[in-house]
Amino acid sequence: TEHSTTVPFQCYEQQYHEEMKKGEVAPKTQFEYAWCLVRSRYPADIRRGVMLMEDLFHHGDTQARRDYLFYLAVGTTKLKEYSQALKFIKAFLRVEPANRQAQDLESTIKSRMKMEGMKGMAIVGGAALAVSGLVGLGIALAKR
Repeated sequence: TEHSTTVPFQCYEQQYHEEMKKGEVAPKTQFEYAWCLVRSRYPADIRRGVMLMEDLFHHGDTQARRDYLFYLAVGTTKLKEYSQALKFIKAFLRVEPANRQAQDLESTIKSRMKMEGMKGMAIVGGAALAVSGLVGLGIALAKR
């Protein structure tokens, strides 16, 4: 598979799987591998990265939770899970409110949520229009 940073990805993936075979993966190894997965262009990789980050958030180093939250927000944004992404980035901003990168990500998430909402309304509106057109056609044909 092709990844945004192929060489580091392969190194981190190999390290992760080697440690996994030994029965214990170091949090640093899991983070590096998850970080690469979240940055992938492939949804399956991103989802795997999000799962690994969530595991780290719940069981990993509490000092690194801020980083986990940020990459959870990035991953869920890429997966178009905007409400979840917004929860993660808001939690991050409670810890570090002045972080410009996080503020920008929050803005991106909100604008994408708004766009998705408008797309949803357009689809519903279009479907309603199509149904009313069919009903009108049915009535016109029935009158013949």
